[in-house]
Amino acid sequence: MAIKFTLLGGLIYLAMTCYLAAAVLLAARRKGLGQGVYFLGFVVMIAAFVVRWSEVEHAPLQNMFEVFLCLGMLIYPISWFCRRFLRVGGEAADAGFIGVLVLAPAGFVFSASPEKLPPALQSPLFVPHVAAYMLSYIILAKAAVQAIAVLVGRRQSDVELVSYEQGAYRIAKLGFPLLTIGLVLGAWWAKLAWGDFWSWDPKELWSLVSWLVFLGYFHVRHMFGTKYPRLNAALVTAGLAAILMTLFVVNLARIFAGLHSYA
Repeated sequence: MAIKFTLLGGLIYLAMTCYLAAAVLLAARRKGLGQGVYFLGFVVMIAAFVVRWSEVEHAPLQNMFEVFLCLGMLIYPISWFCRRFLRVGGEAADAGFIGVLVLAPAGFVFSASPEKLPPALQSPLFVPHVAAYMLSYIILAKAAVQAIAVLVGRRQSDVELVSYEQGAYRIAKLGFPLLTIGLVLGAWWAKLAWGDFWSWDPKELWSLVSWLVFLGYFHVRHMFGTKYPRLNAALVTAGLAAILMTLFVVNLARIFAGLHSYA
């Protein structure tokens, strides 16, 4: 564990504190104050993202530290959007579970040493490709939290919100097109950079596995609807597991070294 005694590190720890406090307040039904503290954490994360951008002089989406920094910034607007437009709650879990967990690797695990953007990433497709994946990952993580609630037998008590099974479905429908865009942009970029749309690189392979798991979920959901809610929830959770495999194991385990090793 490496604590970061820097401005950027301080902002990350402050945001984590805000997210954790917001989760406690929201769980205690202090909705107004909890939402305010949650929003404050988001503002702090915007500041952290801007500081990092200034340090590296490019969009901070290059390495694992920057990926988790970005994910930690995205969780609040996703929470807000889902409640406002999809009638899906879960802000306490979003802040205290997803928000804190995705910031922990940035705060305590990965190095924050600034790095220049390597030639392989100096492409107009860099930002849209990675941004599509980051948005899809954080959205589908929220869908998986809703699915886990189904698996453990929880029932939605707020009459203004949809059920957890329906919530997972609505959120997955939001995240899956972005996952698809990330995959397509990656193939296009691969063609431009390496001369082929597909190279069976480990990162490509596990990105495809993630996509296929969610495709299977939508197929099952279309065929059977809500008849098998635990099966639906298990497939969404499996999709998140495949994403975690793509994000963590493929990036970090040397046995998976491939064309994406620079990430």
